[in-house]
Amino acid sequence: GTFTVRLLQTTTFQNTSFADTEGLGLLEDIELGSLDKHTWSIRFCQPWVRPALPRVDWDTIENLLKIYLQQFNHLINEGATQKDIPYPFVVQCTAGCMLYPNGTSLAFGYVGYNGQDFLSFDTKNFTWTLYQDTELSRYVQSFLQNYTALSE
Repeated sequence: GTFTVRLLQTTTFQNTSFADTEGLGLLEDIELGSLDKHTWSIRFCQPWVRPALPRVDWDTIENLLKIYLQQFNHLINEGATQKDIPYPFVVQCTAGCMLYPNGTSLAFGYVGYNGQDFLSFDTKNFTWTLYQDTELSRYVQSFLQNYTALSE
């Protein structure tokens, strides 16, 4: 059958110096792993997940995750300051892919802001689509469209 792999991130920005991040990896409704919000390391939820990749691969993934979260928090705070966004606020990100029986896959990415759909990523055209047409959403869309490392 078809399977969906999802990575979920919820970050609450209390102020410019404190953000609380929760993270979860799912295969359908099976928890694969979660994020230790104090160390930003991966906690494996199933005994078969860690042996699925060599330790060096998990180390690389964890290091990339830490770099991503650090940059994410910095960029969000920078944008909030530039656009005079009041704290606290919540940003939710979902990324993943659908895996089909024929071996193909379809990736997806969504961003939410304060519990509302905000942006989605069109993986066919490599563009960010607005759910809300606001000054803030257009600013974030423009920024993400030019942030090619994330799109790739």
